Amino acid sequence: MTIPDYQSLMLPVLIASSKGEVQIGPVVEELANQLGLTPEERSALLPSGKQTVIANRVNWAKSYLKQAGLVENTRRGQAQVQSTSPGCGHRCRLAHGRSAKVHRRWSALAL
Repeated sequence: MTIPDYQSLMLPVLIASSKGEVQIGPVVEELANQLGLTPEERSALLPSGKQTVIANRVNWAKSYLKQAGLVENTRRGQAQVQSTSPGCGHRCRLAHGRSAKVHRRWSALAL
């Protein structure tokens, strides 16, 4: 299996963050297990050689969810679902398969 793009990882990251405050490192491992990534895919590095591809995409997914007001960074490397996010349940269901442009617009909506 190929490593999914960050948009495809947004819903799984949102679901993982709904369990309370989570560390992103274990979320990366959990998602890699769920996706059935091979050891080679798990260790594939970005061209910079400083971060794995899967960790990069999970962090981008978290970043866009934060911009949409769906998750908040509680501490360095940790996140949780934004507790004051109105209509989060509906927006969470919409997250699967949507583009980053749509996610940026969600923060202004009260769905």
